[in-house]
Amino acid sequence: MKSVLITFDQAFYEHIVTTLNHLNCRGFTAFENVQGRGSRTGEPHYGSHAWPSMCSAIITVVEDTAVDPLLHALHKIDAQSDRLGLRAFVWNIEKTI
Repeated sequence: MKSVLITFDQAFYEHIVTTLNHLNCRGFTAFENVQGRGSRTGEPHYGSHAWPSMCSAIITVVEDTAVDPLLHALHKIDAQSDRLGLRAFVWNIEKTI
């Protein structure tokens, strides 16, 4: 199994949840009002007067076979607007309870 951490502009939230549902990635945890700044491009998301937008994050644990379709779908969402920002990070899950 793999864990996928998705960080994104709040504007993408519904689209990402819809994508998870479409790909049968049922379980996830969402974090709202996350602050951050992309490593390459995009605007900072600080929730401040100068940078008022905010990020969100979703973490999900999926079967290995679900990772590539999920990353492909997320890449398509990200390509819609490179200024908003969306990143996904994948790592192995050793154990679950």
